[in-house]
Amino acid sequence: MPLAVSRSAVADIGARVGRSLSGMRPLAPFFCLYMTFGSTLGFLSGGAPLILRVRGLELAEVGLLQLINLPVGLTFLWAAVLDRVRLPFLDHRIGWIVAAQGATVLLLGVLSFGEDWPLPALLLLAVAACACVATMDIALEALVVETVPAARRTFVASAKLCGASLGGILGVGILVGSYDFLGWRIAVLACAALDALCLLPILGYPEARLRGVGSPPERWSGSLARLRVLAARILVLGAYFSAAYLLSGPNTLALLDLGVPLAQVGFLTGTVLPAINLVMALVAGGLAARFGTVRLIAFGAFGVLASGSLMASACTAGAVGLAIAATVLNFLCGGILGVPVFNMIYRWAQGPRPATDYALLFGAAFFAAMPLRVAAPALAEWAGWPAYFCATLPLYAAAVAWLVLTVDRTLRTDGAEAR
Repeated sequence: MPLAVSRSAVADIGARVGRSLSGMRPLAPFFCLYMTFGSTLGFLSGGAPLILRVRGLELAEVGLLQLINLPVGLTFLWAAVLDRVRLPFLDHRIGWIVAAQGATVLLLGVLSFGEDWPLPALLLLAVAACACVATMDIALEALVVETVPAARRTFVASAKLCGASLGGILGVGILVGSYDFLGWRIAVLACAALDALCLLPILGYPEARLRGVGSPPERWSGSLARLRVLAARILVLGAYFSAAYLLSGPNTLALLDLGVPLAQVGFLTGTVLPAINLVMALVAGGLAARFGTVRLIAFGAFGVLASGSLMASACTAGAVGLAIAATVLNFLCGGILGVPVFNMIYRWAQGPRPATDYALLFGAAFFAAMPLRVAAPALAEWAGWPAYFCATLPLYAAAVAWLVLTVDRTLRTDGAEAR
């Protein structure tokens, strides 16, 4: 009898695992492409600031390396082309995904020969590759809005952040961490090969059959009303992204200035951070469903504020251990915020041109934050780390409060979710 019960239990567990895997299978194409997003951007821009800072580069000059990410904030300039033009192969969104990803692979292949090229040439190629990755991203986001029901977009957001986090581990933790062993050419070609392999799952995605399954677009009384609502949301997101980077972005640079070895900081950035983001992305969807989007954002933001306070104290006292603990706490609480914030961006992008809407909501907001991303290290050098972190706390609190009020207003209007 016990043997029969045991077999029954094993069979039940197997059935549950099978159902779980079956439910996750549709997320594989999104997970794979977001992994390439994280690995490519991580490789191109994640390790360079830390390495160059250790070599003596001034904080103000380190901030200029954020320009590699500039195309992510400029996608709204060409997003309308992705909405209006269909390439003469594959389905609408998948055609653009393949074209952009293929261009990324080609540019990385060229970049692999440039170890001894002048820095401006390498920077130009890196920016071009980032532009292609960003183009793939907005085409993929439009595909989500058009083919994934609203009820399942939380899982797509989780898959997105899980993939991007794993990509960060590969692009920074492994490729950059193994750079001395791999060398320039092999490291860049490995990144290109990953981009090519991760493109394959999306080729089987039934875009034509699923088109229209996503929620109907928001109703607008006219183009002016639509622009007014989008502009307000862009301002909210721009304020949030700016304040979040000011408080959290320079943490690893502060650790270096406190005397933490580069290897340890690189491990935190390239392994601990993406691993935490991976776990948080897996659990955040369930937490949002259980506690509500507004409560989850408020809880995560409170933790980020606490980590900023601890970081200011650590920098004042020169306490390395406390600074590392504050950084890890920031990773944990900031990781919780990713899924609910991007899920709201999906909801707000439910317009007649989702690629353009997403590019405006995320890209324009990211672009609005770019000056502060560039200036943050210089501000910290001018004010000192303790004063810098103290000054960013009220800015972050105000930006998150604005975000929470806007999200709450949206959910009240939709009446679709417990807040």
